[in-house]
Amino acid sequence: MAAREVAYVIATGKRTKWQYFDPSHYHSILFDQRGSGKSTPHACLEENTTWDLVSDIEALRQHLQVQKWIVFGGSWGSALALTYSQKYPERCLGLIMRGVFTLRREELEWQYQKGADMLFADYFDAYEAVIPVNERGDMMKAYYKRLTGDNEEEKLSCASAWKYVKKAEDPKWQVLALAFARIECHYFVNGGWMKEGQLIEEAHKIKHLPIIIVQGRYDVVSPLKYSWDLYQALGGDKNPNTEYNIINAAGHSAHESGIEAALVDAADKFKLLKG
Repeated sequence: MAAREVAYVIATGKRTKWQYFDPSHYHSILFDQRGSGKSTPHACLEENTTWDLVSDIEALRQHLQVQKWIVFGGSWGSALALTYSQKYPERCLGLIMRGVFTLRREELEWQYQKGADMLFADYFDAYEAVIPVNERGDMMKAYYKRLTGDNEEEKLSCASAWKYVKKAEDPKWQVLALAFARIECHYFVNGGWMKEGQLIEEAHKIKHLPIIIVQGRYDVVSPLKYSWDLYQALGGDKNPNTEYNIINAAGHSAHESGIEAALVDAADKFKLLKG
């Protein structure tokens, strides 16, 4: 394994796709973070923080005897990629990130309190409906109270509404929806267990690394400003190590053709990196 480049693909609760990386060149490593996928105990919130995940990633690197690797992540995975690389920059060959998310309060409130509702009012009504009016001043807190409570029916109702996942009404999806909602809300209501703006403030720790950012122009989940702020914190166009790509006809999904093409191109460029 150490004889060739290693692309580490961060799973974001569901298994992240690895097809962007040429298997003849890369050894892709995927893992299910605590409480998700095949990790047990399922949906457990105890000892489940961003820093626990970072420790897990580093333990995985040591276990696999990888000296350095490329860190890849999109959306929540980009926040985890940034956290890991800022703590262990000496273990990173470079980063590829898509739909950047940095855990700032304004980012969380955009999606879960006020902002995205201006574009998706029809969905947001259902999201608000499960919370009493007098608790809607802090929707994440109100959801967390119910997702970690003892009322099983209320838990499932909130899990379905958390991400507007209507499939959660189907019993076969309920377990997955509950795990997703509980873990995500757990992380967000606690601000990722880091100080406000930390991932932007500490971007200087990785500005020497090759970094490629892929951003959809019409990303509503992670609006362009999040990745733009990171790009500027990395030195912007004055930093030759950082490449910033805006995909004009795209949003947040990694499956959009423009995003996919840009990620494959980034992976191909990183073939030149040597550990």
